[in-house]
Amino acid sequence: MKILHIETSSKNCSVAISDGENLLCLCEEVSDNYKQSESLHCFVEWALEGAEISLKDLDAISLGKGPGSYTGLRIGAASAKGFCYGLKLPLIAVNSLDSMVEEFVNQGFELIIPLIDARRMEVYTAIFDGKSGEMISETEAKILDETSFSELTYKKVLFIGDGAKKAQEIFNLPNAEFKFDIYPSAKGLIKKSVEKFDQKDFENVAYFEPFYLKDFQGVKKADRIKKT
Repeated sequence: MKILHIETSSKNCSVAISDGENLLCLCEEVSDNYKQSESLHCFVEWALEGAEISLKDLDAISLGKGPGSYTGLRIGAASAKGFCYGLKLPLIAVNSLDSMVEEFVNQGFELIIPLIDARRMEVYTAIFDGKSGEMISETEAKILDETSFSELTYKKVLFIGDGAKKAQEIFNLPNAEFKFDIYPSAKGLIKKSVEKFDQKDFENVAYFEPFYLKDFQGVKKADRIKKT
């Protein structure tokens, strides 16, 4: 079972190839400039070369469906759907927050909480069990303040993601640890994708949309009045 995994919901443009749960190749780069449109298809080509397979050898396409960057998600979804249409392959979608937690499961934390930076003091987040790695709260967009997660004061919690930096500055959680340089990654999609493939839990390619979580908010420029 060979799967191409695409994750573009954050600053990390990430592509992986797996055979079952075995990672064959990973190509990814974190950039503040969000280089998905420039890098994604190059990374797919390099990952296939590194795994020594071709597109015709693939059995499915896996996508980190969000939440995250609106533009990044659009780019990833368009590419994934294009591969599915062209190669007649099933599409598997996995919550991007899931892709962040696997390496920290069974590392002594009661809870693992990804925090993806949205804007200002807002983050995308959910709570995962530290032993099983299963999501135990719904994904949400949350505005952080001094009282956020205060009910977890006495629990050993790990906050991960680029939103964890601003969280550490305002939280008063003595048992919490923070890791800032963790991003959604294609390699973190593998386990869930294999489970979904085995269960034939596929998306409808024609109607699939990324998990934006909230509406896109563009910047409205002030109207300019031309004086005559």
